[in-house]
Amino acid sequence: MRHIFRRGTEPSAPTLLLLHGTGGTEHDLLPLAERLDPAASILSVRGNVSENGMPRFFRRLAEGVFDEEDLVFRTQELNDFLRDAAGTHGFDRERVVAVGYSNGANIAASLMFHIPGAFLGAILHHPMVPMRGLELPELSETPVFIGAGRNDPICSAQESEELSALLRGAGADVRVHWESNGHRLTGTEVDAAAQWYREKLKQD
Repeated sequence: MRHIFRRGTEPSAPTLLLLHGTGGTEHDLLPLAERLDPAASILSVRGNVSENGMPRFFRRLAEGVFDEEDLVFRTQELNDFLRDAAGTHGFDRERVVAVGYSNGANIAASLMFHIPGAFLGAILHHPMVPMRGLELPELSETPVFIGAGRNDPICSAQESEELSALLRGAGADVRVHWESNGHRLTGTEVDAAAQWYREKLKQD
């Protein structure tokens, strides 16, 4: 998968996996990672699916309607890529924190739904429930930040609450940060995620 890897200056910091939204690229979330943890290593990935020329991480049938067969395939594809990239770039696969926005947050959530121990933690900006009717792996206090919009036209508040409840039901330690700025990723939401990251995942 097309990607950028930048080695950080702090060996104890986790590797930040950056996953863009629809139409984005592996460059989009680099400034966000700098605000989260400038000392961390960064692995920023471009989705392998194209929707009318816009990169995505999996196909959809319509707005908000996922192609679940492709989602399962792309989830495994990304997990395989992470395993291989850890070997290539020399980072610890078990110390990866997902940072995703919209479509990127959805594929990150799908990894948590399908792959035991997928992430050390996750920052999900405006995610949806990736699939329903699954028994989730044990998440055993895995810290998860969800940035949600009370007036998000793509991801309803009810959807955010459902995802939070599913993750908590599997044992995750979830914090939901609410804003009223639609589906936009705002500076205040990023600041809240950075504060949460320092509390939950930053080692002294």
